[in-house]
Amino acid sequence: MKKKKKKIQKYENVVVFPGTVDRLISTAHQYVENHQFDLANQHFQEALQYTEGDDLTLSVYAYSLYESKAFEKAKEVCDQLLSIGPTMYLEVMELYLTILMQLKEYRQVETIISSLLEEGAIPASQVDKFERLKNINANIVGSSEHFQEVAFSDEVQETEKFELNHFQSLTSNQQLLLIQELTESNIRPIVENLKDIVEHEWTHPFVKSLILILLVEQEVNVTLTISKFQRTMEVNPSKLLLPTKLPKYQQVLSIVIDRLEQEPSKLEMVEYLISKHAIANYPFEWLDYESEDIAYAYIDFVSLMFGSVQEVDYELIDFLQKLEEITELRGV
Repeated sequence: MKKKKKKIQKYENVVVFPGTVDRLISTAHQYVENHQFDLANQHFQEALQYTEGDDLTLSVYAYSLYESKAFEKAKEVCDQLLSIGPTMYLEVMELYLTILMQLKEYRQVETIISSLLEEGAIPASQVDKFERLKNINANIVGSSEHFQEVAFSDEVQETEKFELNHFQSLTSNQQLLLIQELTESNIRPIVENLKDIVEHEWTHPFVKSLILILLVEQEVNVTLTISKFQRTMEVNPSKLLLPTKLPKYQQVLSIVIDRLEQEPSKLEMVEYLISKHAIANYPFEWLDYESEDIAYAYIDFVSLMFGSVQEVDYELIDFLQKLEEITELRGV
């Protein structure tokens, strides 16, 4: 008896083998359960290239996007969900309204909740929840002038802190503390200040990297000229991948993991150094060195730290030492 052959699907000339989509979605769900939302989003996005997605998949994807603060994309997915009429309609609607509030679309929130209440679309057990949401939203809208004044005041204060002359007068550690404060903030009001800092020749290379990462995370569309290692590169953060997503980083890490599989202590140390140095490198990715050479240089570098003397590529070792000094805010 012949085995029944599984049908191989093609999407825009891309071959998709049976089970691929299900595997991607299953992996995405696991990442969500582990609160690894960025990885979950990547897998959902890839899977949804090949399928429209059911309401459960889209619901979890929307939640994952919300948790990773990708509010615009989360709104798009909720729009798609609501158009197909999800099983958990009220839960999706509550998430949708919360996303709209994050996007400051308060008038739309007011309109939607009012319509739902007037149409009796909300069960009695859920009315209080939506009424509370409506009241919170109304309070924000009613206090908009106050919020604008406070926001303007905060913006002025933030701008002053990141004014180039003031920023350069700080120590590197003080600069890092200021940058740390921005991780949960909207940095668009001070983009020009950050651009000035990143492009200034006296700014520490590690500080440049950290600011660039912030701009990439918030997908800021601005052209920057980055200078490091006697090299210059023009970049746009909205089109850049984060350091750990870049191809050479992935290649180097893969080689190291394969080589040190039986030496977990050394592997942990090497992985730590590669992650740190990927930031110091950013966005130059270890210059012109080949991935395999870099990987083995890191293994040699850690071996030297452990007192193991062996033949090494001293040019590369010196470069890694330079990166280590940069991460310690030395080696400008």
